[in-house]
Amino acid sequence: MTLTPKIALEEHFMHPDFVDYWATTAANISPDLFGKARTALEDFGEMRLGAMDGIGVEKAVLSLAGPGVQAEKRTETAVRLARQVNDFLAAEMAQRPDRYGGFAHLAMQDPAAAADELERCVTQLGMQGAMINGQTGGTYLDDDRYAPFWERVSDLEVPVYIHPNNPPERVHMYHEHPELWGPVWSWTVETATHALRLVFAGTFDRYPGAKLVLGHLGECLPYLMWRLDSRWEISNRGPMRLEKDPSAYFRNNIWVTTSGMCADAPLRCALDMMGADRVLFSVDYPFERASEAGDWIEQAPLSDEERAMVCHENALALLKFRGQDAASD
Repeated sequence: MTLTPKIALEEHFMHPDFVDYWATTAANISPDLFGKARTALEDFGEMRLGAMDGIGVEKAVLSLAGPGVQAEKRTETAVRLARQVNDFLAAEMAQRPDRYGGFAHLAMQDPAAAADELERCVTQLGMQGAMINGQTGGTYLDDDRYAPFWERVSDLEVPVYIHPNNPPERVHMYHEHPELWGPVWSWTVETATHALRLVFAGTFDRYPGAKLVLGHLGECLPYLMWRLDSRWEISNRGPMRLEKDPSAYFRNNIWVTTSGMCADAPLRCALDMMGADRVLFSVDYPFERASEAGDWIEQAPLSDEERAMVCHENALALLKFRGQDAASD
């Protein structure tokens, strides 16, 4: 079988200096499994490239496995270490520019510094945007303090990928149900809510050039788009007003990837609700099996045109690789 060329957007790596930050997510995973992905995370050679080649991934956009410096209490340390790991990633990208792109890792404790670092990563290091791991110190990206950051994002015309992270507190609804805390459910609730905060705060009215990416086929939100419009009409809005229906922002400013969601029905829902140009292929390597993601997307009930868009063309349009082609970046 001829494999469809692919670009993958949620593909993680690890730097030894950041393992302690990553370990803060240990409570979300079975103790028997947590940490076993470290070897794959730290590999940029045969193991990673073999997984990519096996499913036709021409280029992977790499990102640090979170939460990274967003868990750091000292702002100056967070800013310094974010720059360090971005330089590390840029060096790996430079060794294989035809195979690796990158999302900047940012210290969101300092929005102005994060904006500057994003610009450096995009304009000097050749990265394609940023990955942000949920809230930082209990603050979400709709907070007014992030205005300088969103201005820069809009000016640079690069996407911000919101990756799941734990909320700042564990609410009672998860009490005595540790299985719900993490990728089974709480990460979806947390990330979907973060995205909705941005929509309903009017972020995309103020910064119409801002681009947001969500994994896991949109954290259930495509399924809810009709209801978001319907219930917005009767909600207790307070002073909030939007220029468009909530669903319009999903079709104009938001993209979703297939990371960790290898199922036909939610794929079809995302395509039908958001548009065929809004859905992009991803694996979530190494936390998901590349072979499973690749085999599934090749067999998914899509037209040839849709499959090419999801696997390759939409990523080219969104990420604007230099040279206009992932293989010639």
